[in-house]
Amino acid sequence: MEEDRERVVESELKGLTLRIYWHILGSNKKEGIGVRPIQRELGLSSPSVALHHLEKLRTLGLLDKGVTGDYRLVSQVKVGVLKNFVGLLGFLLPRYFFYSTMFTVMLVLYPFLYPPNLSVHNIMALVFGVTAAGVSWNETLRVWRMRPF
Repeated sequence: MEEDRERVVESELKGLTLRIYWHILGSNKKEGIGVRPIQRELGLSSPSVALHHLEKLRTLGLLDKGVTGDYRLVSQVKVGVLKNFVGLLGFLLPRYFFYSTMFTVMLVLYPFLYPPNLSVHNIMALVFGVTAAGVSWNETLRVWRMRPF
């Protein structure tokens, strides 16, 4: 049953609907958001376009509509491109960002912890560190380019 729901959500969550959902995920989740703010912040042509996509997200079970007409996030799904992102302090960051940061910090700290000399061990550690950081940052940027906006 859950797999069917995810398949339906994945098939419907694309294009402008995904962009609006992404925007709501990145905003303050405790506060509701109205049709006009979505229209203004995303530069949509009219409020009815924003309303259509918000209602689409509501019928998918991702948003709930309050009595004042504002929409609140009730469910988060990780389908499609969203599987590659993690929410942190209101930002959606690629999962690889954390690995990239870790490898870069390790690479920067290595010369301070182990004074560099031309030993095979130091050279190999630096080669592996540079390679790991480079590959991780490459993947981070590749995933970042896939974001829906």
